[in-house]
Amino acid sequence: MTTRTSAPDTDGGTAAAEETVAILAAGTGRWLGLHAGRLDSPAGRAELPVTPRVKALLQLALLCRCWQKAAPDDNALEPVLAVVEHAWRRPDFPHLLAHSPDSARPFGLIWAALAPAGSVTDARRGVLDRLSADGYLTPRRKSPYLHLGTRFYAELAGLGHELAPYEELYACSMLARAEDVPVAELDVCQVTDTVFYLSDYGFRDTCLDAEDRERALRVVERLTEHCVREDAWEYAAKLLLAQHCLGSDPLRTPSGTAALGMLAGARSPDGSLPGKTARGQAPASAPPQQYFRWAYQPTLVTALTTLLLADRRPHPVPTTAPPTARRTR
Repeated sequence: MTTRTSAPDTDGGTAAAEETVAILAAGTGRWLGLHAGRLDSPAGRAELPVTPRVKALLQLALLCRCWQKAAPDDNALEPVLAVVEHAWRRPDFPHLLAHSPDSARPFGLIWAALAPAGSVTDARRGVLDRLSADGYLTPRRKSPYLHLGTRFYAELAGLGHELAPYEELYACSMLARAEDVPVAELDVCQVTDTVFYLSDYGFRDTCLDAEDRERALRVVERLTEHCVREDAWEYAAKLLLAQHCLGSDPLRTPSGTAALGMLAGARSPDGSLPGKTARGQAPASAPPQQYFRWAYQPTLVTALTTLLLADRRPHPVPTTAPPTARRTR
């Protein structure tokens, strides 16, 4: 992205923040490379409930997609990507997606959209055909939040659909209405995911005009400040990334630098984040398998955020709304 709201770096603070980002990215990536394999191991399959384990693997696949785009030559990516590729080759994985009826269709769509190159071609096609045939790619009664996520992953999967344009979905979102809402009443995941879907995690410009972008950024910065006060580590990491995706430089905003400092202070010596919050972290006595369950998601979110913040390459900004902003069939 090329539009950044930032002040001149006069005291070396941004350089120190960039070093902190690099340390966090390296540590979280290394920890995931060493431990993410538990998700698809015999021990992990025995210890972890099916639906949370499948969701964790889908999150890992999303991380790998962004990692490949931001740092394709990073050797630390290889063991993490190997876990995803191994899981996607398992013939029983499509059946695990349907273990919970409520998540079967969104999980199936995400699984198909994030499939590593050349993997499970026939099974993937079958899942996509079923989603199209049962009308999942039409608006139906989807909430704006579910509608937006469905559009994002349908387009990643290369599917035609009848879903509303991004501008229309943003206008109906919690984020669009959030500026005057107390921060404690906002759903951080809905706010940040809306930004992530609109911007493809920062790899394209959002469809927002300048006024909407600034309004959304004020909401995100206010939420970041709130999460720093609450020592909410995982949410703060998501909000750092949302600031970046909205065209700001969180390494130069007060809320962003405070959140980054908090994450650096929360990091364990092995590079992981030991929990989602300061109050909800793993006890010192936790055995490795229990610690993994506490640390996995906040560590992955922090890895995603810091990997993308460390990607200082300019990303193209379209002169018009992205081509995905119109209905396709």
